[in-house]
Amino acid sequence: MESAFRTPDTSSVVVGVDGSQPARVAALWAAKEAVRRDRPLHIVFGADTDGRALYVSAETIERVRFNGRELLDDTAKAVSAEHPGLTVTTEFSRADAVNSLHRAGGLHGTIVVGNRGLGGFNSLMLGSVGLDTAAMATTPVIVVRGVDGAEETGTVAAAVRDEHDLLIARYAAREAELHKASLRLLHVWNVLESVGEVVSMIDGIDEIAAGHAETLRAVTDVIREEFPDLDVQAHAEKSVSVAGVLVEASRHADLLVMGGRRVPGALGITPNLGKSTHSLVHHAHCPVLLIPRTGSDFGSHS
Repeated sequence: MESAFRTPDTSSVVVGVDGSQPARVAALWAAKEAVRRDRPLHIVFGADTDGRALYVSAETIERVRFNGRELLDDTAKAVSAEHPGLTVTTEFSRADAVNSLHRAGGLHGTIVVGNRGLGGFNSLMLGSVGLDTAAMATTPVIVVRGVDGAEETGTVAAAVRDEHDLLIARYAAREAELHKASLRLLHVWNVLESVGEVVSMIDGIDEIAAGHAETLRAVTDVIREEFPDLDVQAHAEKSVSVAGVLVEASRHADLLVMGGRRVPGALGITPNLGKSTHSLVHHAHCPVLLIPRTGSDFGSHS
């Protein structure tokens, strides 16, 4: 399957800011990523002045505009101070933050958001803007988590669910090359979904495990062939919590790459993340890169 979006080495980086500390951290992290890719950084502030115009005063709208442009200037200066050779552009958008980021991402590439915005109440939870951006995106989205004071591990991890995730594994391999890191491919399967809740009564558990290992091996063989100079490790693991295993794996990675599955509903596609993906963007210990899955390719739920 061919990628419908640009690979990380040719993709510009878009980051959203709102005046919160997590957004500033995300902007500085995004700038570092842009330098790695030798691409420009585009900083966006979605003011939603169009949506507010009917119920707030003109003075309030003007204050929002002034503060937004000031925030963009301050963020650009902070980024340029750390990365003086980086090309930085800014955008004040009258639309809301989610639509502003989606539009900018469609033009520029990968979208970066902080783990919590001004409306957040808990540093462990992803804010509504970040969650909606990740859920509805058609371009890659990175949720920046766990970077304050963290030392680089030299590892990029990727969650591989089935053969449809070869695209995600390839994307993760390019990220590993950019980070000068090794790649760890993880296939975690839910033993309860595979064999039912009476696990002790199932004689075919080893056969099921072998099938999952073969799924991972097939993807791993392709990646090793296409990226011969990359250190690629592969691990298949059974658990009663796929998300729990991936959250723990994120402690030992600089970036976790996975598919941002959309859930098919009665009326078609609904802008929701899968259960495991949802848990990761809320609780991971490193930045999470979500590669959108589109069309009819939803694969399995595990």
